[in-house]
Amino acid sequence: MKKVMPKDFIKAKREGRKLAVVTAYTHYQARVADEAGVDGILVGDSLGMVIMGYESTLPVTMEEVMHHLRAVLSASPRALVIADMPFLSYEVSVAEAVRNAGSLIKAGAGAVKVEGGEEVVDVVEELVRAGIPVMGHVGLNPQRYLVRGGYRLAGKTASDAERVLRDALALEDAGAFSVVVEFTAAEVAKKVTEVLQIPTICIGSGPFCDGQVTVFHDILGINPEPPPFVKQFARTRELWLEALRAYVREVREGLFPGEGMYWGMRSDRDREEFENVVSNLVKMRRDRRASP
Repeated sequence: MKKVMPKDFIKAKREGRKLAVVTAYTHYQARVADEAGVDGILVGDSLGMVIMGYESTLPVTMEEVMHHLRAVLSASPRALVIADMPFLSYEVSVAEAVRNAGSLIKAGAGAVKVEGGEEVVDVVEELVRAGIPVMGHVGLNPQRYLVRGGYRLAGKTASDAERVLRDALALEDAGAFSVVVEFTAAEVAKKVTEVLQIPTICIGSGPFCDGQVTVFHDILGINPEPPPFVKQFARTRELWLEALRAYVREVREGLFPGEGMYWGMRSDRDREEFENVVSNLVKMRRDRRASP
């Protein structure tokens, strides 16, 4: 099937077709997500919490994103693969932002994602000028949660709603092909979606957007403490636990591996020769230990 490109996201908005994006981090996650028909796979800096067990996304490095990007790309997905720009990979200077984003594109990403609005317009403009497709990210910015006072719902007040809209418009004007709207009041996300010519991809911001993005582990119910806006479409954590407990039990009881799960030597002659080798080696070791 035809590879999904950034322009296909814009086309989907024009046609009124909702976009389904999943955040995934590994080869097999990418394979199953692509087989399910997702439009985009985001290699998110959420890997910090989901994969690495960090308390936030802030410690995530370019090397970690690159590592998981390569794993996802090894599945050769049809979906558009978007790589997150981690904290401090684009804030220090525009030149460094282009260099870091360029390395992700060279590795095979189809686009990069940058958090922030008006404050990152210069970065987005330069990335687009360099030929790098950019997905923006407004509303709650997890990389800025310290200065924003925590993981709070964006757009609750008129002034904050205006900020979200201005940020989204600034990103569109800077050349972004789509914008993630995270944990924002639904009315605000709806209005942003109506105003923008590029698609909005929402998470925790209601059903009125042009698409949705959700973390792989939340969709499958692997995360025991999912965000409040998550719907667990399966409860696979219980299946994992049940399977692993059965594995532990069968190993300890000598039931695994069973017949048909292991193989023997080629012939009786090979077994006899090997037994002779074992006997000789054991005798040699015994004699060596016995000698003064």
